[in-house]
Amino acid sequence: MTRLYALPLFAALGGSLALASEDAFQSKCVKFGDQIDIPNVKVNFAEFVQGGTNLSLADNPPSCGTSDQAVSVDLCRIAMAVSTSDSSEITLEAWFPREYKGRFLSTGNGGISGCIQYYDLAYTAHLGFATVGANNGHNGTSGKPFYHSPEVVKDYAYRSVHTGVVVGKELTKQFYEEGYKKSYYLGCSTGGRQGWKSVQKYPNDFDGVVAGAPAINLINLFSWSSNFYSVTGSPTSDTFLSTAEWKIVHEEIIRQCDTIDGAKDGIIEDPDLCRPILETLTCDSSASKKTGCLTSTQVNTANKVLSPFYGIDGTLLYPRMQPGSEMLAAPIMYNGQPFPYGEDWFRYVVYDDPSWSGANFTVKDAAAALAQNPYNIQTWDGDISPFKKAGGKILHYHGLQDELISSEDSKMYYAHVSNTMQLPPSKLDEFYRFFPISGMGHCGGGDGAYGIGQGFRSYDGTNPEDNVLMAMVQWVEEGKAPETVRGAKFSAGAGSKVEYKRKHCRWPRRNVFRGPGNYTDENAWQCI
Repeated sequence: MTRLYALPLFAALGGSLALASEDAFQSKCVKFGDQIDIPNVKVNFAEFVQGGTNLSLADNPPSCGTSDQAVSVDLCRIAMAVSTSDSSEITLEAWFPREYKGRFLSTGNGGISGCIQYYDLAYTAHLGFATVGANNGHNGTSGKPFYHSPEVVKDYAYRSVHTGVVVGKELTKQFYEEGYKKSYYLGCSTGGRQGWKSVQKYPNDFDGVVAGAPAINLINLFSWSSNFYSVTGSPTSDTFLSTAEWKIVHEEIIRQCDTIDGAKDGIIEDPDLCRPILETLTCDSSASKKTGCLTSTQVNTANKVLSPFYGIDGTLLYPRMQPGSEMLAAPIMYNGQPFPYGEDWFRYVVYDDPSWSGANFTVKDAAAALAQNPYNIQTWDGDISPFKKAGGKILHYHGLQDELISSEDSKMYYAHVSNTMQLPPSKLDEFYRFFPISGMGHCGGGDGAYGIGQGFRSYDGTNPEDNVLMAMVQWVEEGKAPETVRGAKFSAGAGSKVEYKRKHCRWPRRNVFRGPGNYTDENAWQCI
């Protein structure tokens, strides 16, 4: 009799305790905003956000393209303005989850944008991190705020993330009695560059950095992407290829290179081994029907697009676009228009001339931009020994179908670090591991097993083998370094059926199909 009543009584008491805990957390959150007293920090608001809420982001700049964000866990949201100089400031948000795991994390940004990546805040808070994200020192996706504003450029180069880390760590210690035990970073693209900039400039900011598809070698990246218009011309030019014609190129590249790894699966495991001969696509001038082929001029365009980019003195500025990315890149990079990020950089930073047009880009402009390199935004330092000495770990990944930032640039940087520090891969493995991800586009998406847990859009659980962020946590906190990164091939995006999984090798190993069985069997592949 007693035991029958004990369970509901315990449940009722537990419910009351949970309610009291909820009230305490909410109350603490709302009051916390009034208690913050950190130099240069102005609190705009502090609010409790209940898990399951579709949070309205009414103040988010329209060009950022996000008016709301799904929030899966209870958290305290603090929004701030933080002065970085007499003429600049960042907008900073801290998201502190109720179910806190004792870890601090900073997110990054994308492109040249001043957009807080709320989806990364929501994702990492969901995983129990005390998380911060900033607007990179300006609002919206245009580079116009850089115009005559060197302090804003400085925020973009490095200061926004570092300021957010300094403020965010202090807030974390004030909000949670236990403070934080380890500090992490998660970012891709510009966010990947920001992670590397932190490694190079502030080696004590993070214990673990996950940097995806990093926009390092940034100045030359802007020039490389600007160069494509001069190669393809406008859609009316005889040098131009339509998306349908790029499909012809892509299918021929896959025909020539798909099975180099031993499996016919539509994925190029190692683009380094793919050196396509595109003259096979040249239309026969004597043929009556000319379909499924290209003019010699168009073949020349495709070859130039897939070639390295050199400076006026013959110096390599940027490696080639990796083959296999054509269908993702064609509508963005080869669409017959100047690439907007590069155009904005030259307009508002290099030349201080809003009328400058990317249609006029030449290799001389690349030289002018590189000579300027404000605040060493190139992010190409090869000596990262201070980070190594501090005990930091880096997990660097890059999709091998990346349509915006060539994965070969990441391989080039890896070699630069190895040569500068005079360390072979076996020694770099102790603190720096690079994972090329076959079948992944820019930061996600693509034709292959791209779901490695770098965000909600690539999430397939918290197992460290399937989740790069949790793999980093395991490496930092347990000393177990990731041997591979396992990706999921979704049938229709994250949350849909997983068609197969594949273990991606750490560089400089490469994946080959050994069998037996089908290419969808992850154990039929071997890192060699």
